[in-house]
Amino acid sequence: MADVIVYRKRRGVEAFMLVLALAISLGGYLLTHLNLEGHLPDGWPWVTGIGVGLAGLAHGMVRWRIPYADPLILPLVVLLNGLGLAMIHRLDLGTDPVMHSAELQLTWTVVAVAAFCVTVYLLKDYRVLHAFPYLAFLVGLGVLLLPLVPGLGRENNGAQIWIQIAGYSFQPAEVAKIILSVAFAAYLVEKKDVLAMAGGKLGPLELPRPRDLGPILVMWLASMALLVFQKDLGTSLLFFGLFLTMLYVATERPGWPIIGIALFAAGAYAAFLVFGHVQARVSGWLDPFSNFDRNYQVIQGQFGLAWGGLFGTGWGLGRPNLTPLAKSDFIAAALGEELGLVGLTAIVLVYGLIVARGLRAALGARDPFGKLLASGLSFVFAIQVFAILGGVTRLLPLTGLTTPFMSQGGSSLVANWIMVGLLMVITHQVRRPALEPAAAGPVASLAEEPTVIVQPSSGTDGAPAVPATPATPALADEPTEVVQRVGGGS
Repeated sequence: MADVIVYRKRRGVEAFMLVLALAISLGGYLLTHLNLEGHLPDGWPWVTGIGVGLAGLAHGMVRWRIPYADPLILPLVVLLNGLGLAMIHRLDLGTDPVMHSAELQLTWTVVAVAAFCVTVYLLKDYRVLHAFPYLAFLVGLGVLLLPLVPGLGRENNGAQIWIQIAGYSFQPAEVAKIILSVAFAAYLVEKKDVLAMAGGKLGPLELPRPRDLGPILVMWLASMALLVFQKDLGTSLLFFGLFLTMLYVATERPGWPIIGIALFAAGAYAAFLVFGHVQARVSGWLDPFSNFDRNYQVIQGQFGLAWGGLFGTGWGLGRPNLTPLAKSDFIAAALGEELGLVGLTAIVLVYGLIVARGLRAALGARDPFGKLLASGLSFVFAIQVFAILGGVTRLLPLTGLTTPFMSQGGSSLVANWIMVGLLMVITHQVRRPALEPAAAGPVASLAEEPTVIVQPSSGTDGAPAVPATPATPALADEPTEVVQRVGGGS
C-alpha cells in the first residue's frame, strides 16, 4: 500500500510569521518618522491596531474555512502590502504640502482584505470554476480590451490600459488575468491530449500539428492588438506569456513555447518598425540618455538605485521623490534607494517564495484542473513581477504594469488579494487529508469470531452442496494425533 502524506495545519506558524511581517512593515513606518522628525507619529497606535486587525481578520478566515492552506503565502503577502504602505507614506511626507496617498491606499487595503475573505468564504471548491471555459475566455478577453472602447478608455503616460467610470479609474487587465487563468486551465484540461499530438519534426524538435495552431494564433493576435492599440508591451507580454507557459505545462511539448516566442518576437519587431511609441520605449531602454526629457523617469530611477548603493540610505533619508510616479510605477526604485540592493533583493526573494509555494501546490494537486490553475496563477504573478522590476532596472523596456501589493492603486491591490485567496483555496485542497479521521466509520473486526470448518457434500445434480447448518463441529479443542506412516520402500 502506498504511503499517504498528511500535512499539518500549521496555523500557529502562519500566526507567528504574520507577527514578524507586521513588525517589519510597521518598523519601516516608524523609522521614517524617527529619521525625519525625531519622534514617533501621533497616530501610530491606530495604524498598528488597523494593521493587526486586518491581518487577524485574514488569518481568522483562513483558520476557519481553509485550515490546511499553505502557511507562508498570507504572511508574505502581508509583508509586501505593509512595505508598500510604508513607502507610499514616506513619499507623502516628502511632498509639499504633505499628501495623503497612504490613507487612500490603506482604505483600498481594507477593501482588498475583505475581498480576500469573501473569496475564501464563498469558494469552497475551486473545481466549480471548470464549468464554462469558453464563456470565461470571452469574458476575460472582453474585460482586457475594455480600454479600447471609445469614451471609456483613458490614456495615462502613453499607455491606454485604464478605463474611467464615474470619475474612478480602473485597470481591467488586473481582473482579466484571473479570469483568463481560469479559462486557459479549463480549456487545456479538455484539449491537452489533442494539443500534445506531434506533427512534423524540425531536427530533434517535435512540432505540433498545423491544425492545432488556432488557439495560439488567437492569443498572438490579441497580444499584438494590446501592443499596438493600448501601447503597452507589459500587458501584451503578460497574457501571451501566461498562455504559453500553461500550454507547455499541459502538453509538455517544447515546440509550443518555441513557436510562441518566435511569433511574439516577430510581431514585436514589426510593431517597433511601424509605431513610434514602441520605438520610444525601446530607445528609453537601450539608451535613456539619448533623450533626457522623454526618459527622465528612467534616468532618475537609475540615479536613485545608484545612490542607495548596497545597504541603502535608510527609511526617510533618501530622495525618492525626485523620481516621477515613485508611488506607482517606480516604487521598486524608491525601495531600492532607501533599503539598498540588499533590501530590494530580499523583496524579490519574497516574490519568488510566493511563486514557489504556488508551484508546489500545482505539483501536489490531485486533479489536472487544479494543477493548471495553480500553475497559471503562479506564472502570471511571476511574469508581472519580472516585467515591472525588469523595466525599473532596465533589464527590459519599461511597462505599464504595477508592482503587486506594493504600488499605489486600488484595482491592482484588490485583484491580487483575490488571486491570493484563490491560490490558498487550491493549497487547502492539496494539503488536506483525502479522508478526514472523523469521516471514517468503525471498522468491523473478525478476530474474536470462531472458525467453522464446513464439509461439502454432493447435491442431487452432482454439484457440491453446503448444508444450512454445519455438520462438523469445530476442532479447536480436540487433541492432536501424530500419525506415522509406515510403508516399505521400493
